[in-house]
Amino acid sequence: MDRDLALNLVRVTEAAALGSARHVGRGDKIAADQAAVDGMRRMFDTIDIEGTVVIGEGEMDEAPMLYIGEEIGKRGEGSMKVDIAVDPLDGTTAVAKGLPNAIAVVAIAPEGCLLHAPDMYMDKIAVGPKAAGKVDIAAPVEENLKSLSKALNKDISDITVTMLDRPRHEELIKRIRKAGARIKLFGDGDVAAAIAACFEHSGVDMLMGIGGAPEGVIAAAALKCLGGHFQGRLMPGIYNSADEEMKRCKKMGIKDINQVLNMEDLAKGNEIFFAATGITDGDFLKGVVYYENNTAKTYSMVTRAETGTIRFVEAIHKLDKKPAYAK
Repeated sequence: MDRDLALNLVRVTEAAALGSARHVGRGDKIAADQAAVDGMRRMFDTIDIEGTVVIGEGEMDEAPMLYIGEEIGKRGEGSMKVDIAVDPLDGTTAVAKGLPNAIAVVAIAPEGCLLHAPDMYMDKIAVGPKAAGKVDIAAPVEENLKSLSKALNKDISDITVTMLDRPRHEELIKRIRKAGARIKLFGDGDVAAAIAACFEHSGVDMLMGIGGAPEGVIAAAALKCLGGHFQGRLMPGIYNSADEEMKRCKKMGIKDINQVLNMEDLAKGNEIFFAATGITDGDFLKGVVYYENNTAKTYSMVTRAETGTIRFVEAIHKLDKKPAYAK
């Protein structure tokens, strides 16, 4: 795919972040999410791609825009056919409450290369480049901590595992603490948490636990670009009835519900692009900052699997010249 697509993807996540950031701390996560969706959708219309949303805001009858199956992009003659995975606002509660680590994210790959994950839960494990291939979601947590300790050349007591703050993780938390590692809990936004494991300055060494399956696909695409490691296993029966979710899995081509999904199962090949823009301050990206004269600054990251290059983009936006984002 055209490498110039990278900067256009940054514009997409910037648009979502600028829309959503107006709602930071205002207590309305629905309005924050809708603003992110609106901004992202408008910017996608300016990009010369023939895209299909495979991970989005939900089914067509649930989401007016960026729904699964929606066709987006200019769709001109000769446009690239791509799968698109989006989370316009990863961390809706974080924005509503003014908490950290809310980001806007998008991943793009050639048609047929991103798993069409059903809207259900997934057990996940994610680590950065130094530990890639050293942990296994099927292994006991104690064994994974030992392997991670060796890969990072750190004592287990210096390792930090991050996961969603949910009652379902109580037993996992007990085992991690008993093994001697530290835990960092977060409220929502596990795409950002998985990515943080790839950056040493974040202080996060590994993501574990159960979160959304669609977010797992996006995280896998990001970590593939960043050189990290991601695995997942679908967990039917937590979100809806197990029978209903099993049927959806089979409809999407997943024959063995218990199989370990590696990065190649979730995000196939090396022609993958990933971009993210911070909405609130986080572990690896700062959030949107507003200045005088209706000006804002965004902090973004874009990377692609083929080269592994990671670019950080800081942009100053004159919002008066962007009517959609002006007050």
